[in-house]
Amino acid sequence: MRKLMVIAMLVLATGQLMAEEGGSVRLEIGGRTFTATLEDNEAARVLCDILPLSLDFRDYGGFEKVASLPRRLPSQDRQMRTSAGDIVLYLSNQIVVFYGGNSWSYTKLGHIDDVEGLTEALGQGNVEITFTLQR
Repeated sequence: MRKLMVIAMLVLATGQLMAEEGGSVRLEIGGRTFTATLEDNEAARVLCDILPLSLDFRDYGGFEKVASLPRRLPSQDRQMRTSAGDIVLYLSNQIVVFYGGNSWSYTKLGHIDDVEGLTEALGQGNVEITFTLQR
C-alpha cells in the first residue's frame, strides 16, 4: 500500500514539475513531430497529468484546430492575441492549436517552438494530434 502511495505521488508531481520547469510536450501531427514549451500555470500542470492524449481536432475559422478534452482543466482566461503555434485552453474543456492569429479570452497552455511546416501538417479539415510529455 505504501508503495502505491509513493507511485501515485510521483505521477501527480510529474505534471507540476514539467510545467514549473518550462517543461515541454511533443505533438505528433500527420506524421510530423513538433515540440511545445509549456506555460507555468495550473492548467498546463493538469494537462501534463492526463498525458499521453490523442484527440481529434476540427478546423475552426481557418486559423485554428479545436478538440474537446476528456475533462475540464482549471482556467485563468485573459484577453490575448494569439499567433501560429499557440496552444490554449478555451471554455475549460477545449484545447486549441493555432496556425493563424485571433484575439479572444483564453488560458495559454504553451507554444510550439518551431512552427515551420505546422500549417501543412494540420492540413484542411479534421486531424488527430497526439500529445506526450517530452523527456
